Parts: sequence; C-alpha cells; structure tokens
Amino acid sequence: MSADIKEDNQPFDEINVTPMLDLAYVLLVVFIILTTASVQGVKVQAPITEAANNLARPQTRAITITADGAMFLDAYPVTLEQLSTTLAQYKSANPALPVVLKADAAAQYEGVMQVLEVAKKLDITEIGLVTKRATPQ
Repeated sequence: MSADIKEDNQPFDEINVTPMLDLAYVLLVVFIILTTASVQGVKVQAPITEAANNLARPQTRAITITADGAMFLDAYPVTLEQLSTTLAQYKSANPALPVVLKADAAAQYEGVMQVLEVAKKLDITEIGLVTKRATPQ
C-alpha cells in the first residue's frame, strides 16, 4: 500500500491576528493603569485644624508647597514667575478661578505668603487653604 501524500503548494490566505490582539489588549491595560496612577499629584503633610472643609470644585487649580519649598501647580513643578504667568492665563479663561493652596506643615511661611501675594495681584478671590481635620481625642 502506498500512502497518498498531498503537497499543498497553495498559499495560505488567512492571517493569524490573535498575537496582535493579545498585544493590543496588554498595551490597553498598561495604558489604563499608568493614566490612573499619574493623577495623584504631589503628597504633602497638611496642617491639622478643627474646621477643615471640602474645597473640591470643578476647574479648581491646586498649588502645592512642599517642606523643602518647591512649588507645584496641578502636580507640575513651577517657579513663582511661572506660577504667576500660568494663573493669569487661567484667570483670563475663568474670571472666578478657584485656587486651593496645599502647603506642607513644615513648609516655610514665606512661600505661602508669596503665593497669596500672586493671587492678590491677579485678583483671585476664591482661594482655600488645605488642612486635615483634627481627630477628636
């Protein structure tokens, strides 16, 4: 008996896209994880007070001063001049611009006053200071 051996010399006209889809799904998951992780901002140790209110509102800009005196606007490092210029641009787009100032409890008072002076020069009247609510003892 002889075995019938067929040779297929015809081209294979389907492309296997499974590995490409696997890669696309992995990239999608990595992108989702990275974008949600980058929204955190700059962590500071806020001072503790008895009357701490929630200051979250739409289009609120956050100015952060760390313990070493570094300034951040919405998690981006800025100098005092850059802060003034950027806030002026935001103020022209939104005249009732709300600003939240988050300063580390160990931050120098001078940095806080400089930011408040910039806000005063730009006529930003809606400014809040972030603190932690004191725990009852």
